Formats: sequence, structure tokens, C-alpha cells
Amino acid sequence: MRIIAGTHRSRTLQAPAGLSTRPTSDRLRETLFNVLAPRIEGVAFLDLYAGSGAVGIEALSRGAARVEFVERAPMALAVLCGNLAKLGMRTGYRIHEGSVGTVLRRMKPGAGAAFDVVFLDPPYDAARDYEIILEMLGGSLGGLLAPGAVVIAEHRKKERLEDKYGVLERARLLEQGDAALSFYAAGMDQ
Repeated sequence: MRIIAGTHRSRTLQAPAGLSTRPTSDRLRETLFNVLAPRIEGVAFLDLYAGSGAVGIEALSRGAARVEFVERAPMALAVLCGNLAKLGMRTGYRIHEGSVGTVLRRMKPGAGAAFDVVFLDPPYDAARDYEIILEMLGGSLGGLLAPGAVVIAEHRKKERLEDKYGVLERARLLEQGDAALSFYAAGMDQ
């Protein structure tokens, strides 16, 4: 894996060993950030199920003001911390250790936790997590989203997510290989 663009362009990243963590491919990450390019500078970015941190680190490299990583697997956390250290990144991010649902419920809307971009990529064997987390963000925890925020879910192409979760409505679906990216916005005006 490598960083595609920005201040750390072409630097390599490590991935956790084994099959329990499935890093977002360089190609899919490039597609994601091509879509986000006009809006990434200065944003607050939330990387859920962060794994190696490749997506959040890419956001930092491209100018995100802050990135918050959420990961619970000890091996993935060690790799994430190692990747940040290897790149010399000391500021602009925060790591939350724990399950995504628990960490999100602990975040306080309006307390500096409004995110412009949220990316979630649960393990494929945790398919129910898509519905749970998207419902939370489209409902009771919608206050964690800044006005005009976008929530992106990476999933298997053959796994169809709903078009709507609370106030979140799918605005775009991109498919690449066996993977897909579903882009959600809150309400019709965003």
C-alpha cells in the first residue's frame, strides 16, 4: 500500500497481517479521493474501522485539518500507530480505541466533533455493522455530522446497502472490481 497524493505522496504503508483486516486498495482509495478532492482541504475526517489507517492518512496527506481514527483490533492499532510514526505525523489526528458504536456514542455533538467526511469500512463478515452505524449517523448521532457532510461506506459490490438510513440518503454509488463505495448525504439539500 502507498499514499496516493499530497504531502506524503508515494510513501508506503504497512497492513496488519492476516485476513481479519482488509485494507482499502490503492486503486479504490484513489477513486474515493478523486471524488472528495474538491472538499478535502481543511475538513474534519472520521475514519471508522480504520485498520492500517490508510484512508485517514491519505486524508491528512491531502490537507484534512484533522482525522479521528476508530479501531478496536490490537494488531491493527499497532500497525496504525506504526504507520503514523513512520511518516512523522505527530499532530492533526486522534486515535479512539474501541468498538465503533461505543466510540460514536461517547462523542458529543457540538463539542468539536462535527465531521465533514465520515468513512466506514467494517470487516465484510460484520455486514450488520453497516446498517447499525449508518442508522446511528442518520438518526440519533446525526449531530456528529457537519452541515453538508458526506458519509461513505465501502462494501462488497454484491452487498446492496439501503438507499436511505434516517436522514442519510445515498447520493452516489461507485463500483470497482468486487468493491463499491456508497456516498450518503443528509437530506435533499446537501
